[in-house]
Amino acid sequence: MTSFDPTEDQQAFIESVHRYAQSDMRKHLRPADETGAVPEQVLAAGWGLGFAPASIPEEYGGFANEQPAITAALAYEELAWGDLSATLQMLAPTLLAYAVRECGSTVQKETFLPQLCGVQPPALTAALLEPVHQFNPRALETTASIANGGFVLNGEKAFVPLADGADTILVYAASEDTGTEAFLVPSDNPGLKVGKKEKLMGLKALPAFRVALDDCKLPESARLGEGLGLQIDALLARSNVALAALAVGIGRAALEYARDYAKERVAFGEPIASRQSIAFMLAEMAIEVDATRLMTWEAAWLLDQGEDAIETSMLARHYADEMALQVADSAVQVLGGHGYIREHPVELWLRNARGFGAMDGMAIL
Repeated sequence: MTSFDPTEDQQAFIESVHRYAQSDMRKHLRPADETGAVPEQVLAAGWGLGFAPASIPEEYGGFANEQPAITAALAYEELAWGDLSATLQMLAPTLLAYAVRECGSTVQKETFLPQLCGVQPPALTAALLEPVHQFNPRALETTASIANGGFVLNGEKAFVPLADGADTILVYAASEDTGTEAFLVPSDNPGLKVGKKEKLMGLKALPAFRVALDDCKLPESARLGEGLGLQIDALLARSNVALAALAVGIGRAALEYARDYAKERVAFGEPIASRQSIAFMLAEMAIEVDATRLMTWEAAWLLDQGEDAIETSMLARHYADEMALQVADSAVQVLGGHGYIREHPVELWLRNARGFGAMDGMAIL
């Protein structure tokens, strides 16, 4: 039987991430949601934990050849437990860099991977989602046409984190000859326009934007891998595991808060946790969180073994999307009328959880 007990190094790393999530992220959780901005010192402290360099090969300035997906999943759970908006903002540069690490050419790796190993996060991001119904990353409506020895991109992207300040955006598009491809587009390209900031139900502290591509001309060297082929299924598997781990973090946060509230809230002479209806609801929440965590760990373990994790990661992601919403909603119910007011964070977690179904490509291990 496979053991998921963390090693001593993993345990020490996760404890450091949890301390950061508790002391920095949680402290600014509500203010960030109200003002729409995460303090720079919070993001800087999170970047300093070394998530990016831990997965960058030493030859490009990192300090490991590979960060186990299991370790990343454990860490992402802790980060989302702290604040999902801050997490997605802090990890935005890795959306481009990890794709380059997995699929990029030697020149592209030499150009972008060292940027992930600096003190400050680089101005990098990626654009996968599109403002369409039934979004399919394997059949994108953004097109990449071959022209004059290069490519011309046309289309629109949605929910692109930090696009307004990015130096380079990794844009996914449908190539007429090879299917889904990705292209490194500099922000000063005249064919790329960053539009308005998205007005979201949740994740209010995450700056996400529309991006339009209008006859965006690129050389052949801008294609990720320069013709080596984009491993879209492998990237989506890693993204699905990352998003599932983040959903576990949201579910766990809501469960713990509701559980503690139920133990402390006294009505008719006894804590409401002693009432069967509340106790059963908390038990169901705990079951869903633990089940999703195990599914996520299984998919991460498959990634670490180099095995096919496409189906397992997809199932974990789908289950996690539903779990986060269900558990956050149940937390609101446990708090009763208090769950609907902003004095408590459960309504914030419910709004954030509602977005997991539309976060394709927003995180990657």
